[in-house]
Amino acid sequence: MAASAGLVVSSVPAAADPGSGRGGPEDVRFATFNASLNRAAEGRLLRDLSTGDDEQARRVAEVVQRNRPDVLLLNEFDHVEGGAAADAFRENYLEVGQHGAAPIDYPHAYTAPVNTGVPTGLDLDRDGETGGPGDAHGFGEFPGQYGMLVLSKYPIDTGAVRTFQEFRWKDMPGAALPDDPATPEPGDWYSDEVLDVLRLSSKSHWDVPIDVGGRTVHFLTAHPTPPSFDGEEDRNGTRNHDEIRFWADYVAPGRGRYIYDDAGGRGGLKPGERFVVAGDYNADPHDGDSLDAAATQLLDAPLVRDTRPASEGAVVASEQQGGANDAHVGPARLDTADFGDEAPGNLRVDYVLPSRGLLPHDDGVFWPEPGTGLARLNDASDHHLVSVDLLVP
Repeated sequence: MAASAGLVVSSVPAAADPGSGRGGPEDVRFATFNASLNRAAEGRLLRDLSTGDDEQARRVAEVVQRNRPDVLLLNEFDHVEGGAAADAFRENYLEVGQHGAAPIDYPHAYTAPVNTGVPTGLDLDRDGETGGPGDAHGFGEFPGQYGMLVLSKYPIDTGAVRTFQEFRWKDMPGAALPDDPATPEPGDWYSDEVLDVLRLSSKSHWDVPIDVGGRTVHFLTAHPTPPSFDGEEDRNGTRNHDEIRFWADYVAPGRGRYIYDDAGGRGGLKPGERFVVAGDYNADPHDGDSLDAAATQLLDAPLVRDTRPASEGAVVASEQQGGANDAHVGPARLDTADFGDEAPGNLRVDYVLPSRGLLPHDDGVFWPEPGTGLARLNDASDHHLVSVDLLVP
């Protein structure tokens, strides 16, 4: 199944890669980090990354250098055609030691267009106007805002990448379409005209095959919309639910037959393939505003392992910040994001979920405890890097 047209890939020759050739198990650290490297205007991120002097980018780079993942998804990294922002971040920040941390090199990077800021020409938010961030396929001030970037020490099989940017929401069987509470008909918030064009992914869904010593691991990446900033119709909550469901169906044998990619290929992941689901999914299995069972669609999927990465820093933050955290049901040690104290509080929304057939032996959330030397990195983003170490047999 061919990769979609218009994708942007940046890489260097495979000679620089670890694990060349098929041998014993490879020990690979997979990670996700919503780095908040988004900017309010098009072109501003590339400008900020071109000098090496942006303080936030330096903190983000140091977080990566301290954790040293082998395969990393960065959410909220504005997409720039040609991969220029990705190249600038690698050259000016990751490959330069930050605050005593050792430089880190990623020979391979993958990025592609996303739906944020791409206009639909329709009035999605019912404000009486067409145009603006609320009427785009994904909320954004310009195309590519809040994009995604995959960095890897291992080769990326670029010819086999599948993207699902253009998959329409209505083409998911039994979709949880938002309901207009003022009418008796179910699931009718959006008109047929809207549903004929509206895409499911608020950013995109990517299946990025990573070549780990001659063995393929599918890195399944996404960033579903937050289940908030809407009304009684819950259009963002329902969309978040179905964006998560997409991967649950994709990896379940027989359930992904309805899926089509941007190149016209059909079906989900082939049975027996190894995968890692990663990203900011904006859904906590116990707390927050997401639909019931939105996150557990993946966490409880038969082929998925949830290693439950944790940190003591999250526990201390929850106790010190109080507010909504005091009423949370889920364990604070699993939190990955530091949100508003009054609402929704700190939540577990960032995930690295390996498939069965991969052997996890370590994991964690990088959330240094307040008062420690690295606590200064906690404000690099409102999210924290999550990692899982896997043996790829």
